[in-house]
Amino acid sequence: MRLRNKPWAVELVKDHPESVLDRPDPEVKIDWTSRFSKPEQPLEIEVGSGKGHFITTLAEQHPERNFVAVELQITAAGIILRTKLEKRLDNLQILCADAAALDSFFAPNSTNVIYLNFSDPWPKTRHEKRRLTYQSFLQRYEKVLMADGHLEFKTDNAGLFAYSLKSMNNYGMHFDFVSVDLHHEVEEIVAQNVETEYEHKFAAQGNPIYALHADFGVK
Repeated sequence: MRLRNKPWAVELVKDHPESVLDRPDPEVKIDWTSRFSKPEQPLEIEVGSGKGHFITTLAEQHPERNFVAVELQITAAGIILRTKLEKRLDNLQILCADAAALDSFFAPNSTNVIYLNFSDPWPKTRHEKRRLTYQSFLQRYEKVLMADGHLEFKTDNAGLFAYSLKSMNNYGMHFDFVSVDLHHEVEEIVAQNVETEYEHKFAAQGNPIYALHADFGVK
């Protein structure tokens, strides 16, 4: 969903280049270690962070990890940044860029987890290549993830979930966890789940939440 432009968010992003990389040159590798106060910590990425409730909650709950929110819309990046500054999340960085160039912004084998939460389903067949679980995106995730890293995916869209299962299976990925009703799994799994803004809204309407965890096997 495209957010209405908010001038304050644009200005906030401009005022904090130490926290937000706004459309950096994909030809220039980013030194992420220089952007975190504890660069030795494991790195996790959310692709398409929206307003950032998921990634800011994770960063607050896990100061022992580093996080990057990848979000194309600058207004959304500004909203995430506001939360980051309010909560003083030194372990969170924001990348305002297109996920189609993800492997240009992160070094090979540098990331532990990639999160895909409630991505645009792009339901029309002619838009298949835009889906974040299309094979070209999976190739980029595989490059960026460490050998023991994995992908976590959530959606309320049954069609996108079925497509993603097929796409990942055809790519040769291994499924570690699959659920067609995440919020009614065993208590331990439900307790560990961090909801997104969309997830809370859709679940409150009685919609099932689909989820999977998958990896690329031994590299």
